[in-house]
Amino acid sequence: MISFGSDTSYRKQSVVNRRMFILSTAKILVFGGIVAKLFSLQINQNKKYLTLSDKNRLREWKLPPIRGDFKDFYGNTIAGNLQVYQLHVIPEQVENFNNLIVRVKDILDLDQKTLNKIIKKKNSQKPWETLIVSENLSWDQFVKINFYLHELSGVKPVLSVARSYPYNENYTHLLGYVAQASNSDILNNEEIKKKHVPGLRVGKIGLERSLENELIGMNGVQRYEVNAYGKRINQIDHIEGQKGRSIKLTVDTKIQQKCNDLLKDKAGSICVMDIFTGEIIAMHSSPSFDPNLFLYGISYENWENIRSNPKKPLINRSITGLYPPGSTIKPIVALSALENNIISTKFKVNCTGKIEMYGQTYNCWKKKGHGVVNLREALKVSCDTFFYEMSRRLGVDRLNETAKKFGLGDKVFKDVFNEEKVGLVPSTEWKKNSLGRSWVLGETLITGIGQGYIQTTPLQLCLMTAQLANGGFKINPKIVVNKDDPNLEKIKSKMSENLEKIIQGPDFDDALLDLKFAPSNKDTLFKPLFRNQENVKFVLDAMFASTNEIRGTSYSSRISDKKYQFAGKTGTSQVKRITEAERELDLDISQIPYEDRDHALYIAFGPYKNPRYALSIVIEHGGSGGSTAAPVAKKLFKLIIDRHEEREKINLNKNNLQT
Repeated sequence: MISFGSDTSYRKQSVVNRRMFILSTAKILVFGGIVAKLFSLQINQNKKYLTLSDKNRLREWKLPPIRGDFKDFYGNTIAGNLQVYQLHVIPEQVENFNNLIVRVKDILDLDQKTLNKIIKKKNSQKPWETLIVSENLSWDQFVKINFYLHELSGVKPVLSVARSYPYNENYTHLLGYVAQASNSDILNNEEIKKKHVPGLRVGKIGLERSLENELIGMNGVQRYEVNAYGKRINQIDHIEGQKGRSIKLTVDTKIQQKCNDLLKDKAGSICVMDIFTGEIIAMHSSPSFDPNLFLYGISYENWENIRSNPKKPLINRSITGLYPPGSTIKPIVALSALENNIISTKFKVNCTGKIEMYGQTYNCWKKKGHGVVNLREALKVSCDTFFYEMSRRLGVDRLNETAKKFGLGDKVFKDVFNEEKVGLVPSTEWKKNSLGRSWVLGETLITGIGQGYIQTTPLQLCLMTAQLANGGFKINPKIVVNKDDPNLEKIKSKMSENLEKIIQGPDFDDALLDLKFAPSNKDTLFKPLFRNQENVKFVLDAMFASTNEIRGTSYSSRISDKKYQFAGKTGTSQVKRITEAERELDLDISQIPYEDRDHALYIAFGPYKNPRYALSIVIEHGGSGGSTAAPVAKKLFKLIIDRHEEREKINLNKNNLQT
């Protein structure tokens, strides 16, 4: 008999077993997948998720590099750094910017105007760019913002550094200033691009800009552990950055300050140079402004005051101001005529107060004339009539050649100041190529008294004077101290050696004509710029007469004490053509509108018996060089000579270290 019940039970059991197997298999597969995934997460991708975890737990801040200092020749810091507290906001980490910024406003007690500026700045930036809310928080504000940091998502307090200019406006045009790096700065400079952090400040003009790569330094790094709110709870690591190079300059702060005082309320420039080493002792442009105003973003009011000043304080007149040199060019005109054997030192001209040529009248500054004068007397009294005649015989092209040898018509610093101007010493070829017209004789006459097309910078006039004063040798002007530069003894020895070589050589004249007198060409350094050194000595003697003998144009500014005695040449350059009617009026300077007044110039070197320093002074619309610029030199030379001994002690110590 067959049992159907057991068979049915068997089938049911078989189905159950099969289902249990499938279910178990599925469980094993799912569990195996989970285990495999966990294995992958824990083992294979351990580093990836550990890194992601650390990123949530750790924060890394790249610190702004600390800028190198500028020091003067005596070791005084003239541009340094201050520690400042800043507040940054990272927009990508902020859920509601408006709510956040209102909360920050309340915490820091900001006014509505400041709040509107912050919002405007945020709207002008890219969404991913860090927003700098404040660049100069007080300590109390910095502490307060850190206390509330747990409720301020995306807010980042930053300890940073800012530039400091302790001498305010005294070094503005020489050093320049720093401001926040622009897109152009980042794109055009790899060092800035590599080291950029929000709020980084870089040089904008002057030495701050040209020496940027040496000054900028290396970034530091800080790593912090943060909680879920992003608040710092523990510093994990701190890597010190490397401060930029500290740069020592050749300038003397006391003389620089004196220049600033002497040019107070005037527009102009004073440059002082060592006639052998080429070291710039002072280089001041007036009016100036306080570069500290730019550190945290200059206010609209301050910017307008600077920009709208009619005397244009933003211009560095020492290297970008272009002026007709007036009679300060006459020593070079005289030297060129002697060097080219156009006249002798005994050549004379009868000055009646004017000459006429081709229907044109050329006036001497002295209406009744100087009478019969020779070359020395003509330089001493600055007789224009004499120089008209001498320039006519010399010709503009020969004058151009001599002037360029002595530093006119070319940049004094090739690569130090990006904004430096070249100036212009005209020639027949220049006029033909530039203006498409031929040169005329009358233009030669007015060029010979420093008017017409000729344009020079104050620093070029200072270099010209220095190279005359050292006996006529090529020097290389510099403003940064270099320990490898030759000392005074080596320079004088090299000058003597070069003079002997050229004088004894068979091609003396050709060798001089072939020289390329560029400051960057070391092969021409300390070489003679003359054919006959007696001609240079004659010109220097005439400059002495101009300052120290009766009737000399700067006689009233002389110093009798031989320790401070100097020699110089005045200059007065017209800024507009004077009509005969205006000349007849013979107005006092106070009766002439400021912008129509002549520029006052003066060049000098001293002490006369053993010269070491040269200077140039330009005072815009100052009137006569003898009455306005020369008295400034008198006040300045005493300080320059008094500071010389201390400067020499430093040079002596440097020389001892080198040996």
